[in-house]
Amino acid sequence: MLWRLIQISRPVLWVNTIGTTVMGMWLSGYIWNWEILPILIWVTFPFNLLIYGINDIFDQETDNINARKGSYEGAHIYPNEVRPIWIGVIVTNVPFLIYFALTLPWQAVAWMLAYSLFFTFYSAPPLRFKARPYLDSFSNTDYAFPLAFVPLALGHEPLWLGVIGLMAWSIAKHAYDAIQDIPQDSDTGITTTAVHLGVRGTLVWSGVWWLVSTIFFGLVNLPLAAANALIAGYLVLSVWRKPTPEQAHDVYKYSIAFPYVAGAVAGVQLVVGITFGVYP
Repeated sequence: MLWRLIQISRPVLWVNTIGTTVMGMWLSGYIWNWEILPILIWVTFPFNLLIYGINDIFDQETDNINARKGSYEGAHIYPNEVRPIWIGVIVTNVPFLIYFALTLPWQAVAWMLAYSLFFTFYSAPPLRFKARPYLDSFSNTDYAFPLAFVPLALGHEPLWLGVIGLMAWSIAKHAYDAIQDIPQDSDTGITTTAVHLGVRGTLVWSGVWWLVSTIFFGLVNLPLAAANALIAGYLVLSVWRKPTPEQAHDVYKYSIAFPYVAGAVAGVQLVVGITFGVYP
């Protein structure tokens, strides 16, 4: 069952939580700080089980008709797995949140609670942001929250330009990735931003938000902004030329690689800079 829960937590997507947590530490001026270890453990298996386990519980109807589920792109759960997933989410997350509440500044804890609640109610009723166009994308700004709560936990002011830039990036990527699921979401009555706008409308939406993220990243680091613009441009143009959900699925592997590449461009510079005293 543990291996099954790990599969449900989508290890290939852990970079979205681990990467931003490590980046938050580097932006605080540390190559490594042992105080981050409990947070780093939390954002691996436990928090990703919260994100994707709860999503799988409430998306069973859609997942049943989605051919890409049951692979690295997403689990396909069975009704008898719902209870173990809930138990796994509670047992692996609640102790961390209690520990953080007792040991970290309240500002960091507030961001962590918002991080948990946004992801929970993205999928779970009564809010279920996933089924509300535009709110589904805006709720995904929570992927940027580690850039706020990690520095606060370490006693530093967050780099707010970076936080806002990653929020804009997350809005864009959520809508873009949802293009491939337009047929399944439409058939089950789920109106996402992608369903509401259609393929090309969603590409415009995502393109605008990726442009906003590029501007904010440019105010922080030009190489990162350039990498962001190049990858985003490739993803948008690839589907614009053939505006179908099938084409969006074909290039999804490059969308998965996006945070790995952009994170590497930013992370290598930060580590080198900290090591050689470029940054205080």
